[in-house]
Amino acid sequence: MKKAEFKSFLKSVPKAELHLHLEAVISLAGVKKLYKNKFAKEMPEDEQKSLFSYNDLNGFIQSFLKIQGFYSSVKDFNLVFAELEKYLVKNGIIYAEVFFAPSAFLKMGFKYSDMVEVFHKNITKIREKRGIIIKMLMDVSRTFGCENAMKNYNLLKEFPCEDIIGIGLGGAEAKGPAKDFEAVFTQAHKDGFRAVAHAGEDVGPESIWDAINYLHSERIGHGLTAMQDEKLMDELASTKLPVEICITSNTFTKKVITKASEHPVGDYFKKGIVVTINTDDPVFFKTTLLDEFYICYKEQKMSMSDIKKLIDYSFTSSFMQDSEKKAYLAKVDEAFKNCKE
Repeated sequence: MKKAEFKSFLKSVPKAELHLHLEAVISLAGVKKLYKNKFAKEMPEDEQKSLFSYNDLNGFIQSFLKIQGFYSSVKDFNLVFAELEKYLVKNGIIYAEVFFAPSAFLKMGFKYSDMVEVFHKNITKIREKRGIIIKMLMDVSRTFGCENAMKNYNLLKEFPCEDIIGIGLGGAEAKGPAKDFEAVFTQAHKDGFRAVAHAGEDVGPESIWDAINYLHSERIGHGLTAMQDEKLMDELASTKLPVEICITSNTFTKKVITKASEHPVGDYFKKGIVVTINTDDPVFFKTTLLDEFYICYKEQKMSMSDIKKLIDYSFTSSFMQDSEKKAYLAKVDEAFKNCKE
């Protein structure tokens, strides 16, 4: 299939995305609106260019944090959720688990309880309007340290919300070893929350081992450097611990690979590792979920039956109930009945 035909077909297939950052779905137009509301002037052209120019993970994180600084109040999240809704509809995504990073907003004086209220209102609105289910994971973040991570987790417990189902460890991987956050994750598991971790994105396979052994992460975000450790590859294949793959994101940060054809996702898949396809930060990396699947098809030479299995994995690797997974998988089966290679 040509790209347009592929994307048209795949849009019609119900999909889940499990590694997506809330603040990274806002468009450039949305960013400019936030900037104007905050500073009462248009964003300079050179600043627009610098926001989306980075050569490594840390550079991306700095841009991510800078844009968070453009928010004026919790009401700005209404704009972000409107952008999220457009993104999900455009890509045929009917279930998403979305990260949100509260630290920068809390430091600006936003109240966590107010943020949660806005989140819940918008998630409910999208579900009732579109039938799309959104669940959220709090990014406790390496960037601000362990003490801050525990403070954020305690807010999650203090202000419970049915839409927020757990925590994720993100941020500057090289500056925050996963094992340093063991106490936060131990408490989250004890309290019945779900827990995932970015690992092996900017650091070697030892980071993934730590996410497994110290954090007991239920999925691995990125897992790119697992390819450097055959024993780890065997472990992931045998345990069926899902890996959240973000191909374009990994090529942009250039730590391990520089082009999509070099990505190990195809090797992981062939080895029997459960991999899900995700965008990570679609606006920052100029991609969509449909684009990521086309990369698998075109650059990684995966068949349409492989693509279907990847979509199945996105549902089976999610934190929804088994009965819900079964219902979604049946919809995927139905959508692929008339599929051609």
